[in-house]
Amino acid sequence: MWLVADPLLGHRLRIADGEQRLDIGAVPVAVLALLASLCGWGLVAALEQFRARRARAIWHGAAGAVLAVSFLPFIGDGMDGATRITLALMHLAVAAVLIPGLGARPSEARATAAQG
Repeated sequence: MWLVADPLLGHRLRIADGEQRLDIGAVPVAVLALLASLCGWGLVAALEQFRARRARAIWHGAAGAVLAVSFLPFIGDGMDGATRITLALMHLAVAAVLIPGLGARPSEARATAAQG
């Protein structure tokens, strides 16, 4: 998403807070996606370690809640519509990979990995 918005379409992703401006580049996008992945993986590992009965339901609920909270900054001022839409699509793209990917049962994940 960032590659389409910034380098291809030429729209710089910027968030302004008063006189400060934050340019959102490739490194922060990649690092935050990686951190979200590691946090999700850690939660799933903890749920499996404690053999939570409803581990998948807990994972899906927690991931959905985090996704919803991640949209809260888009309500405020400080970014234009294109930046708002691009960031929202990036959040959805990461969630579309992580939520089902980490929510699969370990036996399902192994079977899928063996097929692919």
